[in-house]
Amino acid sequence: MISEELIVKTARRTLEIEIETLKVLMDSVNEDFINCVKAIFLSNGRLVVTGIGKSAIVAQKIVATLNSTGTPALFMHAADAIHGDLGMIRPEDFVLCISKSGETAEIKALAPLVKHLGSALIGMVSNRDSFLGKRANYILLTPIAQEADPNNLAPTASTTAQMAMGDALATSLLALRGFSSTDFAQIHPGGSLGKQLYLRVDDLYINHEKPAVHLEETLPNTLLEMTSKRLGATAVLDDAGKLCGVITDGDLRRMLSRGEDISKLHAKDIMNRNPKIIPSGTMAVQALETLQQYSISQLIVMDENDNYLGIIHLHDLIREGIV
Repeated sequence: MISEELIVKTARRTLEIEIETLKVLMDSVNEDFINCVKAIFLSNGRLVVTGIGKSAIVAQKIVATLNSTGTPALFMHAADAIHGDLGMIRPEDFVLCISKSGETAEIKALAPLVKHLGSALIGMVSNRDSFLGKRANYILLTPIAQEADPNNLAPTASTTAQMAMGDALATSLLALRGFSSTDFAQIHPGGSLGKQLYLRVDDLYINHEKPAVHLEETLPNTLLEMTSKRLGATAVLDDAGKLCGVITDGDLRRMLSRGEDISKLHAKDIMNRNPKIIPSGTMAVQALETLQQYSISQLIVMDENDNYLGIIHLHDLIREGIV
């Protein structure tokens, strides 16, 4: 029989140990940490992150976080480093070695080689007096009282501490660089978060035709314009081409429900004279907020001179992953 009590007890013990590990890690944000961050920030090189085993996996995650927050970084597996990958390191680079013990064979082989190349060596290690700790130019101390698994063997609390220290390093560098949401968007253009930060209404309305009818246009022709342009709406313009209103599918349904003689109706008779508009250049995410605020599906895009440019639809935002 599976013991639910054992499951809960083990899981909670794991989390308690990892929480305590992170609390202790707070003390490692000290002068050593500050000096390390300052040195990386002031350098002209890249940050090469390396490790062996589970630490190598942590290293890959840290590299991804650094690159996505404005600090150029490379991953180098410690085992591959001593078989040719050292060639990726330049003298101006910093090499961050991640090792719980600081005593593994690969790290012992690698550390002197890094220093021989003229690169600064950073040791992310749990023991300052280890081989790596004694040879590093900078220390990021990740002390571990115990691992979280019942046998105190599997890398659990130690990798949690390493990941958290990597995040602390990356975000500290981010803050010093003044890395903004705009910067973030430039290097994350493919994701929905990135699109929220850079996509504008101008990127959307240009993908559609520009539905428009004159104030005196007949209803059949107005329907044809709305159907052919496939946006469920059309702008209504005067003789000067200025916006007077908008007709949507909803306006048509309301008109039909009143039982009026459609043969005598023109665009001006059924249009909404107070259409919801949005200025050209507005962020797409702001357009979404406006659509949601008024529970509508379309917005008229206007330039700074009140010229009608086009229409964006809720479906545009859904298709781009903004919703």
